[in-house]
Amino acid sequence: MNKHPRIAIVGAGPGGLTLARLLHLSGVHATVFERDEGPLSRPQGGTLDLHEDSGLLAIEEAGLGDAFRRFARYEDQGSRLLDKSARVLFEEPDPSAGNRPEIDRTALRDILLASLPADCVQWGRALRDLRLQEGGRWNLLLADGEAGPFDLVVGADGAWSRVRPLLSPYKPQYSGLTFIEFGIDDVDDSHPALSRLVGRGKLDVEGDGKLIIAQRNGNAQIRGYAIFRVPPDWAAKRFDFASPAAVRSALIDEFAGYADALTDLFRASNDLFVPRPIYALPVGHCWAPRRGLTLLGDAAHLMSPFGGEGVNAAMRDAVELAAALTKQADWGGAVTACEAQMFERVAEVAERSAEGAAIQMSHIGEALSLEHLRQHRASAAA
Repeated sequence: MNKHPRIAIVGAGPGGLTLARLLHLSGVHATVFERDEGPLSRPQGGTLDLHEDSGLLAIEEAGLGDAFRRFARYEDQGSRLLDKSARVLFEEPDPSAGNRPEIDRTALRDILLASLPADCVQWGRALRDLRLQEGGRWNLLLADGEAGPFDLVVGADGAWSRVRPLLSPYKPQYSGLTFIEFGIDDVDDSHPALSRLVGRGKLDVEGDGKLIIAQRNGNAQIRGYAIFRVPPDWAAKRFDFASPAAVRSALIDEFAGYADALTDLFRASNDLFVPRPIYALPVGHCWAPRRGLTLLGDAAHLMSPFGGEGVNAAMRDAVELAAALTKQADWGGAVTACEAQMFERVAEVAERSAEGAAIQMSHIGEALSLEHLRQHRASAAA
């Protein structure tokens, strides 16, 4: 049996690119098919914190530790919890003391792309469907044509994966939470009071069944989220996203009763507001093995963002899948074993993420959040 199958990776997110890099280091070429027209065709989202046993492990396995440390922000690992009157309930004493460094998504993607051969990623090639060929290989039906055949197709294509339906009937379900994303530019010089309010890391403000999260990103930017427990169509009815001024005003109204120092986050925001309803796959999501197909990252185990586990789980998936494909002669059997290990490994973090989403914005959410932060500090110090 061919030790090194012909591999297609669908999706150039952190998980897919990490897998491509690890395979490249082992002398195995994979082709990444990405729907984006190029690496800068759309914003990549906010900052990420990488964890020792997953994201950071993948960075080191990929030989990218030095490149990562040039962009990582170890000084931005702090957490602050405030009530709606802007009273500080919890604060990390040393934001640089942990080992979950922050890095902007765009910087992480750039590091991974720079480590790959120029022909590895094919941009502007959106997957429409897959066609099974004789002999069990797969052709990719793309928006601009067809590619293949491939021995193995890895669905690293996120929440609404086109590969997943061939393995699993499950679709992501709405969590009950909707985020309204906003951003503040040049915060240190233009909005020094807000810079101090957010601090070096992440700020949570909870009260009246609502939540504001603001997080420091690179280049003196704050990315924030106003979070509501509402029906999935609520944001489209409540906010006129064609008018940034109207969204800004409506957010201030929604958080009436919060201190002006907190709603100043909305007043200072730029004009880009994005509704983000939060979806998740069931905790324990799994599928029966099917030769030539597998999933990683959000395509396999989409979870809520509470806990920051998504990107870390995806990069750990890539580490284990790359090892299965390069270190065992029976790559098909190795992929099946790797999937079983992933199902078991991810169940715990998915459960924690689901619990995090459940406790946020409950009637005692503020107390639960405070207890969670205290426990996290205690476990970090142990």
